Amino acid sequence: MAYETIILEQYETVLLIRLNRPEALNAINGKMLKELCTVLEKSSHDANVRVVIITGSEKFFAAGADIKEFVSFTMEQALELSESGHKILSETIQNSPKPIIAAINGYALGGGLEIAMACHLRIASENSKMGMPEVSLGLIPGYGGTQRLPQLIGKGRAMDMIMTGKMIDANEALAFGLINYKTSQEQ
Repeated sequence: MAYETIILEQYETVLLIRLNRPEALNAINGKMLKELCTVLEKSSHDANVRVVIITGSEKFFAAGADIKEFVSFTMEQALELSESGHKILSETIQNSPKPIIAAINGYALGGGLEIAMACHLRIASENSKMGMPEVSLGLIPGYGGTQRLPQLIGKGRAMDMIMTGKMIDANEALAFGLINYKTSQEQ
């Protein structure tokens, strides 16, 4: 099956999912959430897949939610987007029977960081920047980031990032425990 917002690559028993909306800095829209959910649910039952890696491009893992898409949503549409985001992060990624690794390269912001936090392991390239800039739009992290971030880095650091929109680099993310490993962009 062909997908519009993701690219799939299979390497033996490793399924690589590449977020692919470069024109929008890999911003997450409803279609991307649905496609991710479909692929991840299928892979959880596929004996040929033993591990899944979610990644982006060299500059953007994911720049958060696609604000242009949901700025004109009705209340019902916004609720549906929120519920689908929670489903994929909580049920499909976090509770996957197979390990899911976030390979963070470049920026992982807002919903992009929330996807990464739902993964079982997070590896970031040295050029990565992570943050929750939703506060600058009058929003809070909408896909469980207010719960996952404190679990990973502690309440004080999480509150700082969430309330100020502060971004951290890969060194800070590793020191805080937000990522498990830091590597070079080439690796």
